Amino acid sequence: MSMFCYQCQETAGGKGCTVRGVCGKNADVANCQDLLIYVLKGISRIVIRGGVAVGSIPDVNAELLNSLFMTITNANFDEAAIVAQIGKMTTLRDKLRDKTGRADPHDAVNFAVSGRDEILAKAAGVGVLATENEDIRSLRELIAYGLKGMAAYADHALNLGSRDESIYAFMYKALDALTDDSLGVQDYVALTLETGEYGVKAMALLDSANTGRFGDPEMTQVQLGVRSNPAILISGHDLNDLEQLLEQTQGSGVDVYTHSEMLPAHAYPKFKNYPNFVGNYGNAWWKQTEEFTTFNGPILFTTNCIVPPRSEDVRKRIFTTGSSGFPGCTHIEADADGKKDFSEIIALAKTLPAPTQIETGTITTGFAHRQIFQVADAVVDAVKSGAIRKFFVMGGCDGRMKSRSYYTEFAEKLPPDTVILTAGCAKYRYNKLPLGTINGIPRVLDAGQCNDSYSLALTALKLKEIFGLDDVNQLPIAFNIAWYEQKAVIVLLALLYLGVKNIHLGPTLPGFLSANIAKVLVENFGIATIGSVEEDIALFMEA
Repeated sequence: MSMFCYQCQETAGGKGCTVRGVCGKNADVANCQDLLIYVLKGISRIVIRGGVAVGSIPDVNAELLNSLFMTITNANFDEAAIVAQIGKMTTLRDKLRDKTGRADPHDAVNFAVSGRDEILAKAAGVGVLATENEDIRSLRELIAYGLKGMAAYADHALNLGSRDESIYAFMYKALDALTDDSLGVQDYVALTLETGEYGVKAMALLDSANTGRFGDPEMTQVQLGVRSNPAILISGHDLNDLEQLLEQTQGSGVDVYTHSEMLPAHAYPKFKNYPNFVGNYGNAWWKQTEEFTTFNGPILFTTNCIVPPRSEDVRKRIFTTGSSGFPGCTHIEADADGKKDFSEIIALAKTLPAPTQIETGTITTGFAHRQIFQVADAVVDAVKSGAIRKFFVMGGCDGRMKSRSYYTEFAEKLPPDTVILTAGCAKYRYNKLPLGTINGIPRVLDAGQCNDSYSLALTALKLKEIFGLDDVNQLPIAFNIAWYEQKAVIVLLALLYLGVKNIHLGPTLPGFLSANIAKVLVENFGIATIGSVEEDIALFMEA
């Protein structure tokens, strides 16, 4: 095999991509990403075993987050960018190693490569399969993927000036542990739950950063139609990039539309002050190959989820920034103060036609935890009166597999006395369905992006408090979560840390779970995969 990757839900055959990623990355990119993670493990050994104070290395901390984020599915396909990051991180590693003066024989601390051929040769031996024991490998990868998701949230927070050194310290600790051959299954199971604990901290950090800068999200009707002005489509998750783009487009005659996971940005009060912030265009990330064609204007990717463009016309209109990247697309770097110059994108937009309209109407978002708390009395009354019989948490990711139509059918067939709590792009499977309201409460409450699953957890904990229950699992809440990539992994681990049990995860269980580790999750946490819609609804409603 020329590569091995099984970190996403769509991995080939549910077992692993070995020639080319289903996501579109080639073998060289996949292997370079493996080597980048290997460098981070070496840095982490130096930090942990050399007693390096995390607060003394802010540049390394920032690049740790960026490096992990670059390896998330659909984030960065640019081999040159990843190779450059390997060079940057090995330089930082060597400086740290020399500063501590502590010898460590581990190869991750000491290896040296020069040139593409040496990099690829080294990368071939340090990937996932370098851990021979299948169960240890499974747990190591589960933790590593949780760290990637955690890094994404911490990176967004850092871009807004919010940092938590305890999160960075844990990430070094966990990456160091992934090199420790003395640790066994139980050690890694404990570390998996601790990863969930710090995942909650990272989500809380980002929630505070977002609301501190942009205000608390509020219920908002987002336009789906288009205007006649030239426009820019912004995709990904980074609200700091969105703010800078909106500031730079004021008075330019160029409109800005959100795509996919940027939809929830419309619910933040600060963004409502921009008259050219028009609405949302399109659906979940995987439909972009069609929708980018009809949008006509330039597209800015602030993070994942990129689908390799099929046409040169679309490729020329794609710009990337932050941890994202795609070969042949212009990448916009931040200056020393974190500022980005989007003038090239704006200039291009002015030369291109306005978006072609593909739908009309509105879509509702903005049900983050504080908005839900404001209607908590109405929710509680509806539960007590029997108007609401059950809540279904259906957060997570969307994807291309036909089996994901399950989630649309599931939402359609839920009894009318149920409410869906959602966050992440999985909502595009049902957030445009006419599901109605219950006593004025929408039956789909969209908390926002995948990182806003934190809001769903807080909502559950708040309801537990209101109803005077001892255990969150006593609530009339069922968890039927769709997953695709590593941010969904950290959401799952966070829920497990918070004590949530009997989560259904689909459309398939992760390929990186060995049979024994899957059994551990089933026996200890009640993890299950999906079945038929009718059987699952019956099972959930009886519980």
